[in-house]
Amino acid sequence: MPDKKKAEVSKKRPTRLSSGAATLSQLPPCKAYILVDSKKCSGCQACMHACSLVHEGSVNPDFARLQVLRDPFGVFPTDLTINQCRQCVFPDCVAACPTEACKVDKDNGNIRTIDQTECIGCQKCIQACPYTPSRVIWNNITLKAMKCDLCLDTPYWDEKGGIDGSQACIKSCPMRAITLSKEVPSQIETLGYDINLRSSAWPLYKGD
Repeated sequence: MPDKKKAEVSKKRPTRLSSGAATLSQLPPCKAYILVDSKKCSGCQACMHACSLVHEGSVNPDFARLQVLRDPFGVFPTDLTINQCRQCVFPDCVAACPTEACKVDKDNGNIRTIDQTECIGCQKCIQACPYTPSRVIWNNITLKAMKCDLCLDTPYWDEKGGIDGSQACIKSCPMRAITLSKEVPSQIETLGYDINLRSSAWPLYKGD
């Protein structure tokens, strides 16, 4: 199985929104980002179960907006990858959407999100995501695309989400391997998104 950094396959980036209204460089950056420590992760998938439960009302890993993948041929501590939405500074998914359902929510901290009432299920946002696996998830029941919204819209959870609220993945992680940052991470491969969240009691691993 390829190295996780090599698996971050880049695709040709569109530079203008489908509406032609603005370029990607003119979009404001998100004000919060999910960061993870894949070397601290136990692979329990509690984050995935919590994500699907608060958003869709059922425990279904296929509907989780972040995906924990294990390489069966890998060796600890590099056998796991956590593939969360990066809330990209230059969001290709937003640029690809023909209906502006995939958008930058300027009223809620510039979260890159998908309006389910406007999504037509064309899957262009899924195809446009430059990472593998795509950070945009397909719902085969509603036939619409969905992605991490930092728990801004969680109909099955009574806690406030968004940039100043709680995220189900963070609260459910028993290893404390997920956190929220208000600073824009490095956009180079996984460097800014997969970080060291371990205490000094943990050993240092190659790449730390």
